[in-house]
Amino acid sequence: MHIAIVTENFLPKVDGVTRTLARLLEHLQAGGHRVAVFGPESGMETYAGAELYGTAGIPFLPYPELKLNLWRPEFTRKLVEFEPHVIHLVDPVWLGAAALAICHTKLQDIPVVSSYHTNLATYCGHFGLGIFTPLMWRWNLFCHSRCRYTVCPSPSTRDMLEYHEFQNVRLWPRGVDTTLFSPRHRSCSLRAEWTGQPDTPKTILLYVGRLSYEKNIGLVVDAYKQLDHARCHLVLVGHGPAHNDIKAECERLEIPVTFTGYLQGTELATAFSSADLFVFPSTTETFGQVVLEAMSSGLPVVGLVAEGVRDLVDHRKTGLLLDTTGLTVKEQAKHYKANIITLINDIPLRTVMSNNAIKSASRYSWWEAMECMVQVYRDATEEARLKHTMLDIDNQQINKHSVDERGDSGVEEGFSEEELDDLDRAEAGKSKPIEPLL
Repeated sequence: MHIAIVTENFLPKVDGVTRTLARLLEHLQAGGHRVAVFGPESGMETYAGAELYGTAGIPFLPYPELKLNLWRPEFTRKLVEFEPHVIHLVDPVWLGAAALAICHTKLQDIPVVSSYHTNLATYCGHFGLGIFTPLMWRWNLFCHSRCRYTVCPSPSTRDMLEYHEFQNVRLWPRGVDTTLFSPRHRSCSLRAEWTGQPDTPKTILLYVGRLSYEKNIGLVVDAYKQLDHARCHLVLVGHGPAHNDIKAECERLEIPVTFTGYLQGTELATAFSSADLFVFPSTTETFGQVVLEAMSSGLPVVGLVAEGVRDLVDHRKTGLLLDTTGLTVKEQAKHYKANIITLINDIPLRTVMSNNAIKSASRYSWWEAMECMVQVYRDATEEARLKHTMLDIDNQQINKHSVDERGDSGVEEGFSEEELDDLDRAEAGKSKPIEPLL
């Protein structure tokens, strides 16, 4: 298939969306598909065999790392020339909306599908723009409703979308590399580097993700402040707008925290497997890829009852989930701290949860996950083909009805208009009355 992908986000930025897209492109290359990607400038011409077309964007002021990418006239030409069999819009908001307009005018017969990755409407509240939450839901619905299918990564996210009246929602799950994310990569030297103690007895609490307030990172920090730091140590992997504030506060209060910045590949896998607990307080996930990677690495998860996360973590079996409904910020920190303490103190329970987490994560295969998306492409193109076939049949029936109304026998069906006119003239000549003999 020829598959065109339009995305608001791409490499070299590293997050759940870009990592999933990279996996998808690698899978499509292995399947022999031809792919073109239209998105923000990446500095690359190709990735995993896919042709990359980049554009500039305007920084989104409340969230400078996000950009409103601009549709270039060159994109239109390249997209039409590519002759796609299906077009995939990734989190369509700005660039994806422009692509919808182009599809409507230039590529009306090509099926379009979309994927929902980011809870932008929820983010509005975290940015102090809660008044725009309903508007963002309406805009998301407008964009996705123009697509044949909308795919999302988890059952709870699907439920949320259907609640907001999204139609034709299908699942596109995620996978995990169980060879890379494995307890086998545990490093005593890394643990010693983090804590400053060889063979440290401390329980390592690990967070991986953006250090930003929409990720609810403040809950982890507030809970950690109240813990016994002689018994545990917090490691924050990632970066973001809250980094400097968190670091300054921890230094001011003399709270021991390790900041590693962004990690990838084997460094990230080693960090996962060298920790003891995964602390993840986000309420805005559509899946929670880092949660799955933590579980595959043998880490029990201390999280919240929220979309995405609650589909992965089995409460009291692979971790502990806190329901924050009706709780104040102070109460949330208190109960979250209690869950962390429970797993710090109960090593046998932690061990059982660790084994359960590894087993649970092993059920998620990247190949099967990516095949789900390929099947969506196949279904969309097949439905488009059937639709065109039905339209052709309808048109033939209309033409036949038109011919029958002209009194013809029907044997001329399939003739051109010029041929039909010639036949009409011939019939007219044959039907002249016979003159009587004199």
